Amino acid sequence: MNNISIIHFLLGGNMTFNINKVKIVVTVPEENLSELRESVCKVGAGVIGTYTFCTNSSKVLGTFTPSNDSNPYIGTKNKLEFVSEEKLEFVCDISKVKLVLDTIKKVHPYETPAIDIIPLIDEQKFNKM
Repeated sequence: MNNISIIHFLLGGNMTFNINKVKIVVTVPEENLSELRESVCKVGAGVIGTYTFCTNSSKVLGTFTPSNDSNPYIGTKNKLEFVSEEKLEFVCDISKVKLVLDTIKKVHPYETPAIDIIPLIDEQKFNKM
């Protein structure tokens, strides 16, 4: 049984899901966390029910090696860097993902921010099982 079959079986057979929300995860230098959080929430991310600016963050240690073709915000080309960062997580309505991603890329200090987009299944779907 592959992973999709296992999920299909565990969720009761013929259930279908429309993805209406995603979780976006992005790492950012600690000093840029507040600006990034405020920027993405102002364009509509981080809404859960009747609450806005819903995010969480945790401290992480980021590593990377800038190549010769890079223009690093932090670090030195061709040298492995260890940077204290914050991992910012928030939900986002699927209709606002492009705007939120554009905002991240505009505000984030890195040339290529690490961004994860995770589809979310509406928990209300399980109340109908």
